[in-house]
Amino acid sequence: VQLQASGGGLVQAGGSLRLSCTSSRITFRFYVMGWYLQAPGKQRELVASIGTTDIPNYADSVKGRFTISRDNAKNTVYLQMNNVKPDDTGVYYCSALFGGSTYWGQGTLVTVSS
Repeated sequence: VQLQASGGGLVQAGGSLRLSCTSSRITFRFYVMGWYLQAPGKQRELVASIGTTDIPNYADSVKGRFTISRDNAKNTVYLQMNNVKPDDTGVYYCSALFGGSTYWGQGTLVTVSS
């Protein structure tokens, strides 16, 4: 199963970026979707997730700045990143969780300059 993440790039601190994740193989509305950040030299950590009833969950570090959402008609999950900080730099991976199995995308790189 392959997830395609996109939208990463170089952004200045305080700026905004929107990441997208889609798949042609699975139907997202049945899955708990998540975005993870792997910062340089660190382990992959959960940034935000959204359940099948659209209830979001956020890491404390991004609360009030990031918003996760899903568009079931487009089979796409988004991560709207506002007021980004240099600590938000890293590779962002989308994930799909169902029945104890987690599927991953290839990651998209976000670099926040100070």
